[in-house]
Amino acid sequence: MFKYNILLISLGFFALTAPVCAYATTDDELHSMHEQIQQLETRLQQTESNVANASSPAASGENAFNPAVSLILSGTYGSLTQDPAVPVTGFAMSPNNHGYSRSFSLAESELGISANIDPQFRGVATFSLAPEGGSSVENAFVQTTALGNGLNLKMGRFFSALGYINEQHAHAWDFVDQPLVYRTFWDNQLGEDGLQLKWLAPTDTFIELGAELGRGRGYPGTDRQDNNGAGAEALFVHIGDDAGVSSSWRAGASLHQTKRVDAPSEAFGVSNSFSGDSKTTGMDFIWKYAPNGNTTITNFKLQGEYFQRTENGQLTYDTAGANTTDSYSVTQSGWYLQGVYQFMPRWRTGLRYDRLNSGNADVGAANTANVISSYAYTPTRYTLMFDYSPSEFSRLRLQFAQDNSRQGLIDNQLFVQYVMSLGAHGAHQF
Repeated sequence: MFKYNILLISLGFFALTAPVCAYATTDDELHSMHEQIQQLETRLQQTESNVANASSPAASGENAFNPAVSLILSGTYGSLTQDPAVPVTGFAMSPNNHGYSRSFSLAESELGISANIDPQFRGVATFSLAPEGGSSVENAFVQTTALGNGLNLKMGRFFSALGYINEQHAHAWDFVDQPLVYRTFWDNQLGEDGLQLKWLAPTDTFIELGAELGRGRGYPGTDRQDNNGAGAEALFVHIGDDAGVSSSWRAGASLHQTKRVDAPSEAFGVSNSFSGDSKTTGMDFIWKYAPNGNTTITNFKLQGEYFQRTENGQLTYDTAGANTTDSYSVTQSGWYLQGVYQFMPRWRTGLRYDRLNSGNADVGAANTANVISSYAYTPTRYTLMFDYSPSEFSRLRLQFAQDNSRQGLIDNQLFVQYVMSLGAHGAHQF
């Protein structure tokens, strides 16, 4: 139909431009008109063929309709003066996921796949390649793209949006490792299986509200296979704006609640079990500065986060021996503050300070003689880093730290790291 419409338009144009006479068209003129019509048909067929070839996989690339694939390769060299297996003082109930490795190590690498599914949905999957071998599903979620009214729904496995750096993948961190408060409060990073709903307000100021509902598989929750309901909930709010041409900021607050059921721990020198409620509140802030908004030459960012957690429940002390159960309650907190300065193109330096407050545990009478209730120590750490990025796809980093998180054990740490990005990779968050 399209071809015949073009022909009719062409004939009409030819008729309008042909000489007007009162006499019948000669045989030569009819023959000329027929040749021009044939030429138009030939050109139209050629055009249709070109359009069809251009839309074929062969013409636009074999991967034209395949998902975008990215691979993050990362490796480290670590030198530590203390055994990293020793837990942080006062946080023996927490997992000791320090992520450190002496000598050379293939750090966590990532394989990512993402694509738009249709006009309504987008899919993302990220697989973590562990240094010791094997892989695990880090993220695997479906995200809406057309809900409208500022709403966005995420379904599947994802990093929680509480705080600031929890959503960031390891290759986007400004330091080799996570702050101490993330290490002790979130087992380095809180991941969840469930639903996340965000709402972006239709205002000039950035205002984002969000809620999450999940199974509670990540610490401090317990992944209970026999529970039909949700095991964890989170609420968060983020606000931000520009401050003139050169500065911008974002602040946030969050609340996370979950349950721990028969959670094992190696605290107090024996194997224990804890069941109870966990409630964590947090605040975060980041300020970015770049002269005249140009980040390519120099820029600076200052960020910090604070979390406070209260746990109430029943502690069973020495499950293999005494097996004594009584009440256990503790409120603990932690924070960090860091600044990263790009002092010339491709070169940055950063300084971070970590601090934890282990609090005082309220222990039931049955375990008063067994459980340490007063920790009376403040874990801290100082970290200095330098990195060089030859391009947006590669980064080399040198990091020094003095870790005072274990009482009586000063750990002087040195790390050398590379982070390389292959393939398509999306932009990082603010």
